[in-house]
Amino acid sequence: MNKFILTDVVDRVGIITLNRPEKLNAWNAMMRDEIIAMLKAYDADPAVSAIIMTGSGDRAFCSGQDLEEAMSFDVARSTDWMHEWENYYGVLRHLTKPLIMALNGLAAGSAFQVALLGDIRVGHPGVSMGQPEINSGICSVTGPWIMREMLGMSRTTELTLTGRLMPAEECHHVGILHHVVAASEVMPTAMAIAKDLASKPPVAFRLNKQRLAEMTEASFLETIEASIRIHAESYATGEPHRVMAEFYSKRAK
Repeated sequence: MNKFILTDVVDRVGIITLNRPEKLNAWNAMMRDEIIAMLKAYDADPAVSAIIMTGSGDRAFCSGQDLEEAMSFDVARSTDWMHEWENYYGVLRHLTKPLIMALNGLAAGSAFQVALLGDIRVGHPGVSMGQPEINSGICSVTGPWIMREMLGMSRTTELTLTGRLMPAEECHHVGILHHVVAASEVMPTAMAIAKDLASKPPVAFRLNKQRLAEMTEASFLETIEASIRIHAESYATGEPHRVMAEFYSKRAK
């Protein structure tokens, strides 16, 4: 029984809905484990031909890492944390079936990265996406890797260092939001795309996805190694804890 996600299969499309709306669907380790298990299950299920990920509520797909969890990290836990992300990203990168991201609101930090690892992204005019981790005192390592692959170095540098969020129009303009539709049409559009991709010749589709992952595998593995090193150095200074504590103090006031 899942605690933090909802699942369903509709017309051979497996749907994973992130379900912590009170936290803007921010994920912790348990939630990520549930998502990974369902991604693997749907990918292996012959009754499922495509997968959609979305968020509950109307505010966020996912706001990224649950800071209440991250505040407790020490150097050792930050290393384990990066290995958990290596597993999560690895599963996303090596799915054999179509993965559509139906974005119903904010996709920030690690959720931005996860959204970018989908095959096709659908959103509405209220969607915003970006890498605001610097504002929480968390270093960005995997984020700049995937942003550089999709956006180039100049915009990657700007987004990483400012931590700003891009509105839907900009996301569409730079090519990371493929379809912008009315909010009520996000899921229907995602379903139509999922069914279309599922109708493609299956061997060619699987091998195309395999090759796309192979093209970036070496840099992905190097990025995980860098993440372990950089987050260990960051958490050893205590800065992430201090900045996150200040964030919660200001919010409480």
